[in-house]
Amino acid sequence: MKALQDLLSTDYGLMSLIGIIMMVVGLAGAFVVVKKKMAQPDDPGPKFDN
Repeated sequence: MKALQDLLSTDYGLMSLIGIIMMVVGLAGAFVVVKKKMAQPDDPGPKFDN
């Protein structure tokens, strides 16, 4: 219980909480982007006529 109290009431605890939240949001954003990219069809690229 003391750890939770320190996390929510001290300056270093709040900075740690902000860091944890930022990492979770960043990971969720990266997951969404990767899922969108995986759902796109493959691009065959440019075709060269010889």
